[in-house]
Amino acid sequence: MTLRCLFIVIAACLGPAVPALSEEVVNVYSARHYDTDDELIRRFTQETGIKVNLIEGKSDTLLARIKQEGDLSPADVFITVDAGRLRMAEDQGIFQPTRSEILEARLPESVRHPEGLWFGLTKRARVIVVAKDRVPEELELDYEDLTDPTWKGRVLIRSSSNIYNQSLVASLLEASGESGAEEWCKGMVANMARPPQGGDTDQIRAVAAGEGDVAVVNHYYLARLIGSDKPADRDVASKVRVVFPNQDGRGTHVNICGGGVLKTAPNQENAVRFLEFLASDAAQRRFAEGNYEYPSVVEIPASPVLEAFGSYKADPLNASKLGANNRRAVLVMDRAGWR
Repeated sequence: MTLRCLFIVIAACLGPAVPALSEEVVNVYSARHYDTDDELIRRFTQETGIKVNLIEGKSDTLLARIKQEGDLSPADVFITVDAGRLRMAEDQGIFQPTRSEILEARLPESVRHPEGLWFGLTKRARVIVVAKDRVPEELELDYEDLTDPTWKGRVLIRSSSNIYNQSLVASLLEASGESGAEEWCKGMVANMARPPQGGDTDQIRAVAAGEGDVAVVNHYYLARLIGSDKPADRDVASKVRVVFPNQDGRGTHVNICGGGVLKTAPNQENAVRFLEFLASDAAQRRFAEGNYEYPSVVEIPASPVLEAFGSYKADPLNASKLGANNRRAVLVMDRAGWR
């Protein structure tokens, strides 16, 4: 066989010299665990052709994984709940500043990091749930009211290790200063109906059972009970109602679920497109319907269950302040004896 013939045979075996096109992907590390999110991922892929590789886990576990992977991490986007946890990620230096006209136009300034490190995709109001038969319907409440001796032995709230409570105290640090926040924590401890135990749903159940008269919870925990297919859950929900605190003042404390683009993201453009998709009308509606969260985009209506709660004034404090104050909030709660 001549040398020329040999080259022809080898070329035929190897196939065309043009390299195959690589698949478009985005790698998402998410601390959210909702069926709603799976549906949104499918929609994103259908609309863009970009495949989403999803890794789910607890926020701390995912952050440890990203740190261990270092510069070789495949992660493009990190999503978690609560501004306090976003701050933990921020402190580890995993995010890069992101500029997006879409995100900046659609999402209010209060739910965006000032330097574009992360973006709040949904909102969570920390409300007061009260017993219908023991708290007058016309009574309006502020967070500060719960420290009045009138409520001694009547207040239910989870532990100080809970990030939602830490962020609430972080907001009080902005509103009342360190001494004011500490006095509030001491007043809450003095008025607790029982030592902190369980999650937000447990606090609502305890109000319905008469263990206390008021509870501080994230709004969607009650909405889930209302929308449950279990009669026992709906019975619990029927015995309580929502009060949005501080409506004549700064407004109700609001936290977020959000995400940002990693500094080492191998698919940066796809990561930005994914976040922009989550801020789209369709995605924001699905967030609202699927997990009873408030959409971050103000033009998107809340779910019918939340609409029934009524409108409310939200604290305009930028969510980044909640994370920035987290460590001080933990110290204040500890000094107040909140366990």
